Amino acid sequence: MTEEAPEIGLVIRHLYLWRDEKTRGQEEGRKARPCVIVHKRQNEFDEIEVFICPITHTPPVDLERAIEIPQATKQRLRLDDERSWIITGEVNRFTWRGPDVVNTQFGSIAYGYLSYGLTKAAVGKVKENARERSLDIVNRDDEELKKRLRRMRQRFSSAAGRDKDRER
Repeated sequence: MTEEAPEIGLVIRHLYLWRDEKTRGQEEGRKARPCVIVHKRQNEFDEIEVFICPITHTPPVDLERAIEIPQATKQRLRLDDERSWIITGEVNRFTWRGPDVVNTQFGSIAYGYLSYGLTKAAVGKVKENARERSLDIVNRDDEELKKRLRRMRQRFSSAAGRDKDRER
């Protein structure tokens, strides 16, 4: 589990921003909560983007868009004993690692991994919701900040390339 290589099925702690909070104008999640990485991709800027589903104690309104986490899994991940669900009808998307990934109470960025079967079920439900166009995606990146960072990276790599040419 390294912050350089997020993996699908990894349960991280994140300041998740719910879609309804975003709709009301909030820009930050209210609290850090366990979330599971359900998709990752490399974008055109060679950055890793991740998509995460929230884990909540609140019983879901729509059971078809949620998966209950077995108690044995919760114990293995060192989560609490209350019933919890993975909500698969919405995701947060951000460039890894992102400022809203925070350490667990154990000092790591992650609790551990879901089982293969649970991960497969969560990813399957997210894909199904995406196919049905009922998946809400909340973008957590600050686009202006990303543009500035990309320009800085580009200048740095251009300068490094010139320095290599001079060394030859």
